[in-house]
Amino acid sequence: MVEQDGNASEQQRGDDLAGAFGGNVRRRREEAGLTLEQLSAQSSVSRAMLSKVERGEKSPTIGVASRIAHALNVSLSDLVGAPATAASGVAVVMRKNDRPVFRDPETGFERHITSAALGAGRAEMVVHYLPAQVSTGLLPAYPPGTEKQLLVLEGTLTVAIGGISETLETGDSLYFQADADHGFANRTNATCKYIMVISRRPDRP
Repeated sequence: MVEQDGNASEQQRGDDLAGAFGGNVRRRREEAGLTLEQLSAQSSVSRAMLSKVERGEKSPTIGVASRIAHALNVSLSDLVGAPATAASGVAVVMRKNDRPVFRDPETGFERHITSAALGAGRAEMVVHYLPAQVSTGLLPAYPPGTEKQLLVLEGTLTVAIGGISETLETGDSLYFQADADHGFANRTNATCKYIMVISRRPDRP
């Protein structure tokens, strides 16, 4: 009975996240003055898929979610529902249980937003959990000037950047300019956990 309750709770949380993500996509699309057809053309995501995402009927994969965010010229965290609190001379705390989380429904990949005050600057900190034998696939390039740094906390991570591949072990770190298609893969039988800092130009989301 406990397991059933846990599954039901997880399902409800997933539904809530899908609804919040979809609502943010619709809000951003309307603010940009785009129709579903126009967003579909800009993101290479079908109109049917976009419609289901906006209604909270479908949770997108990390690849689809990234393409939608880039087409709307916003960060993925903005669509997930990251806290917009800006530092104002006092400490800002975000408890672990309050982290906004994106979960890929097909692979189980998780993206945890860990920046307590995302509006305080142009750098964002996230923690990724990549299950065994899972890849994000190639993600779209970020605008020029976007930089990523990551540190592998557990496991082994393979990073593909513009045709170059690097394999990182626990404790290894990597810096790269994110203005080229890139992706992350875990080719082992153990979960990989890594922390990433994304830095953007002041005029970019």
